[in-house]
Amino acid sequence: MEYKLIQELITRIPELEQCELSIVQAFEILKATYRNTGKVLCCGNGGSAADCEHIVGELMKGFLLPREVITQSFPDRKLQNGLPAISLVSHSALISAIANDIGADMVYAQQVIGYGNEKDCMIGITTSGNSTNIINAMKIAKERKLNTIGMTGKHGGLLKNICDCCICVPSTETFRIQEYHLPIYHTLCAMVEAYFFM
Repeated sequence: MEYKLIQELITRIPELEQCELSIVQAFEILKATYRNTGKVLCCGNGGSAADCEHIVGELMKGFLLPREVITQSFPDRKLQNGLPAISLVSHSALISAIANDIGADMVYAQQVIGYGNEKDCMIGITTSGNSTNIINAMKIAKERKLNTIGMTGKHGGLLKNICDCCICVPSTETFRIQEYHLPIYHTLCAMVEAYFFM
């Protein structure tokens, strides 16, 4: 079922066929992360920061499947099982403190030190592949033995050689890269959800 979702993606957007192997690899990393009771950390800048929050939203509650869970405290409410994920872009007080005290290039690296464990996965999104704060976070993630997934543009930039898996979409234009990223991470979230909740 999960791999069928990749084929559906490629049918809709044929130019993403060249990303098929890296999407499969990213799915395997995410699947292993959650099977090992790990969590996903996400970071990006600008539009890619919004993508991080979007990814977390799809993982932490039902996306395409209901994932309903009955709780003793709220038996009549439709709460949902979550796949643990944290958007590192979403903590404004912490980010401003790190930027002020350490440096803006370390706003995500410092959070990886605080949140990251060996069972976890780091997703870094940068359209150029060269965003310094994303590269620095990935370096710390590798040092801490997290599995790492990058999402970037055609050439991959510096990120390509740091990550365990780098999804390099076929464009060099920022807005086009972002347009490709969204259906890819939607597909990955749907695949992980199907694996754990079908």
